Formats: sequence, C-alpha cells, structure tokens
Amino acid sequence: MNDILETIRVLVVDDEERFRTTLLKILKAKGIQAAAAPDGAAALAEIERCAYDVVLLDVKMPGMDGIEVLRNLRERGCPAEVIILSGHAAVDTAMAIVRHGAFDYLLKPCDIEDLIDKIHAAYDRKAGTVLH
Repeated sequence: MNDILETIRVLVVDDEERFRTTLLKILKAKGIQAAAAPDGAAALAEIERCAYDVVLLDVKMPGMDGIEVLRNLRERGCPAEVIILSGHAAVDTAMAIVRHGAFDYLLKPCDIEDLIDKIHAAYDRKAGTVLH
C-alpha cells in the first residue's frame, strides 16, 4: 500500500502560508508527494508545469477565488480531482462546487485523517480504481 501512497501527487492551494506549510509537512509525513501554491494564478501555472492527482483548493483567496480556479481547471481539461477546503459553509458555494465538478467539500479546520481518506478516495476515482 505504501507504493500507492508515494504515487499520489497533491497540490495545496491556499493563501494562508502557515496552513500550506503545515499541511505539506503532514502530507509528506503520510507518504504523499505534495506541493503548494499561494493563490489561484500560481496554482494554474503550477498545474500547467506539473501533473497532479488531487488539488486541495481554498475557496476564499485574494484575486482569483477557488470557484474560479476550479472552473478554469475544468475548462482546461485538467484531470485532477479537486477537494474544496473552506472556512465558511454556504449553499451557493456548495452548489457552484458541484456544478464545476469538485470531488468533495470540507470545512476548515478539518480532521486530518478525514482529509487523508478523501485524498485517497479522490485518487482512486481519478485512477479509475474505485470498486462498487
């Protein structure tokens, strides 16, 4: 199972530096390859540069918000599964996330084991290995 963990590539997109840094350390400790971007524009540039399996995407960021980044990813045909992280629950945000094809939505702060489970499930769906 550890071989699978090492193949998961995750991009963390969040404007809060402390959150990004902490999450990167946790993911790497769990055997997940992870990188970070501080905003939507940097995330789109990073995804053009390197392929990711899962994108952890904050909703509220200066400049381009998470919904706009998600929409942009889908328009570009990016195959990465997107898990939205938000500090604020809102029905209109949740509807936009579903409309643009996000894998899941978690409220911050979220339980780290729940987040790791969601990353694995998103990776499995992207890889086409979900068993029903």
